[in-house]
Amino acid sequence: MTIAQKLNRTKIMDFSAALPIFAITLREGVEAALVVGIVMAYLKKANRSALNPWVFGGIGTGIFASVIVGILLNWFFQRVENTEPLQAAFYGQLWQGALGIIAIAMLSWMLVWMTENAKTLKGEIEGKIGKAIANESSAGWAVFTLILIAVLREGFEVVIFISAKLQAGLAPILGAIAGLVGAVAIGIALFQFGIRINLKAFFQAMGIFLLLIVAGLVISAIGHLDKAVAAYADISQTSICFPHDSVELSSCLLGDLVWDVHDVLPDKQFPGILLKAMFGFRDRLFLGQAIAYFSFLISAGYLYFQSLAEKPMLSD
Repeated sequence: MTIAQKLNRTKIMDFSAALPIFAITLREGVEAALVVGIVMAYLKKANRSALNPWVFGGIGTGIFASVIVGILLNWFFQRVENTEPLQAAFYGQLWQGALGIIAIAMLSWMLVWMTENAKTLKGEIEGKIGKAIANESSAGWAVFTLILIAVLREGFEVVIFISAKLQAGLAPILGAIAGLVGAVAIGIALFQFGIRINLKAFFQAMGIFLLLIVAGLVISAIGHLDKAVAAYADISQTSICFPHDSVELSSCLLGDLVWDVHDVLPDKQFPGILLKAMFGFRDRLFLGQAIAYFSFLISAGYLYFQSLAEKPMLSD
């Protein structure tokens, strides 16, 4: 491989690492932007724009707290990596798998929740903010708390997702920043300039996209748990895994290999690396991963589309 080919491959890998982070941040950021926009529009309508600094304070504090959580998680994983190699492998893989499961649960719940509550979101937020500003002495803190919770909720989901992926380098950060900028731009377009955006179509499309991204995280999460069991087997010197001549083709929890296109479409080269980053594609897939992937898609997809049918999403 020439130097130019290596550089191109590195760029593709960096770009692929940013894409799912961008998509997650954009969608979660738009949800937060909707809450912020509704609150600020209500304050303007009620001639209480003097409380806007509390809104900005809630936004800044929420973003700062999310970043701190990300830094602490990164510090924790670095401490784990500096332990004895076998223990580092066990705890590192175990925590990655656990974070993956947490991210799957949080993102899936928020996807269905937002779909089911989108129609009444504006009324609920206006009701809360109306009660909050009724008390002059605590109005500022009440507005601050409402915005802080909205930003923290979305920020934590993004941070947990990034930590679960554990992607090194600058690309994931750039993807998160780009998604945040995009969400802010959509929020400004909606509430500042009155531009009409079909939010129903946006959230439906992003919802399907998010389902596929999270389904890919399912494959990754149980893969990490399988490696954690393998590392534990090495530490305890027990034979609890299915032996194989190649480490990449062996498993402890996942059963037999059911998919192998490594020689045709490797997941470390373009375009396989893009499919891996976005949708969890693997050039080698085990039975347990395949079952978990389709089980998640069927169950989460059913809940998502059922919520779409029962409660229509926000219109533009």
